[in-house]
Amino acid sequence: MGSGHVPLTVQAELTYREGEFRRGLSIVIEGGRIKSVGSAVAGEVIRLPRRAITPGLVSAHSHAFQRLLRGATEWRAEGRDDFWAWREHMYGVVSRLSPEGLEEVCAFTFLEMLRAGITTVGEFHYLHRDSEGQPYADPNELALRVIAAAERVGIRIALLNCAYARGGSNRPLAGAQRRFDCGSIAGFLGATEDLERAVLGHPLVTVGLAPHSVRALDRSQLEELARGSAKRDWPVHMHLAEQPAEVEACLAETGLRPVELAAETGLLSSRFAAVHAIHVQQSEIDLLGQAGAVVCACPTTERDLGDGIVPADALRHAGVRLALGTDSNAQIDLLEEARSMELNLRLLRQERILVDSGRGEPGWLARTLFEAASAGGSVALGLPPGGMEPDQLADLVSWDLDDPSLVGREDQLLARLVFGGQTRAITDVMVNGRFVVRDGNHPEEWKITERFARIAAAL
Repeated sequence: MGSGHVPLTVQAELTYREGEFRRGLSIVIEGGRIKSVGSAVAGEVIRLPRRAITPGLVSAHSHAFQRLLRGATEWRAEGRDDFWAWREHMYGVVSRLSPEGLEEVCAFTFLEMLRAGITTVGEFHYLHRDSEGQPYADPNELALRVIAAAERVGIRIALLNCAYARGGSNRPLAGAQRRFDCGSIAGFLGATEDLERAVLGHPLVTVGLAPHSVRALDRSQLEELARGSAKRDWPVHMHLAEQPAEVEACLAETGLRPVELAAETGLLSSRFAAVHAIHVQQSEIDLLGQAGAVVCACPTTERDLGDGIVPADALRHAGVRLALGTDSNAQIDLLEEARSMELNLRLLRQERILVDSGRGEPGWLARTLFEAASAGGSVALGLPPGGMEPDQLADLVSWDLDDPSLVGREDQLLARLVFGGQTRAITDVMVNGRFVVRDGNHPEEWKITERFARIAAAL
């Protein structure tokens, strides 16, 4: 329904357009894109009474396989339990995951994303080798498995191919980390080009580059990646300043803080997305703003791992665009990410409404946070910014206006959606002009869930 170039018209009770919900709009869709929004009607008409339509949500940063860790690390052993302790649990999963298992876990994670209104995922992919650290015959074997999982469930994916070459300053990769080994940077860039050619023509798949972190790459490797990405105009995503220890190690090795190193190696640009950017100084925030970069916050993962709080207020003041990600997928709810970005700051600053930069316009804050959960992620992934406008991608979500979390005054609907909306209110999800979730159901849900459950039990 709604595929190909046959036009389709969707009519909901309310349609989110230009920052507000409006009545009586018809959305005409053709060829996977919005053709018009207004009074015109074409082709089959699908009416969604007591529904509100919004653009799809975008998780700009995900490690889909880490969904296996949900609930598995919520206990404390002796000593300090933090990001570094959690990472050891993650390595345990990495060492035992087969290519087939990876595909099934990703399919389930992407299915859960669709059910949560996420129509696009930026998958930060760093599993490249087998469990012994040996390369596959095709260096892109596991990347193609992840892409196959996305195509099976019908989610749009930007595969961010991750360069990972060392275990830290002057430390080789060891143990499960050997699965992350990208080999030489020249070879890795060539493999990423091969991957891009392999998915050429796939309407739901694009490719980008992901230098993992300042821990995983030295300065010369970062410079080589910067040159390679600039030639190919790929979006570039990188973990930056997630942990104080990362900042200290970067200073000790290079004399620079992580954002400063990204700037000096040529990585910072309007194509760059810094993931986390928690432990940053004002000078680094200014560098991100001057470059026109995006910061992708992942608040539910950041609080789960005790990382800290993204300074979203200072970033916005500096002109940095914000995006959101589900990261470890300990929770899959982009609106929870959006509201947490603001609410975490309220706890930190002991003051309400900080991301709105002091502007008193009613509704502005909700619009800003919703944009971070939708258009901000699209921009970070090098995709059209989204919205209910002609020629934008027809990636849409339908919400039940009678769901208890959304009932109330119509002029406050967006604020209720952002600050209290629940994923159970999602009824329909469209990707590229085709409904992949209809009346709360995905056609492959039980099969995909059963396979995931078997893998989770075995691990």
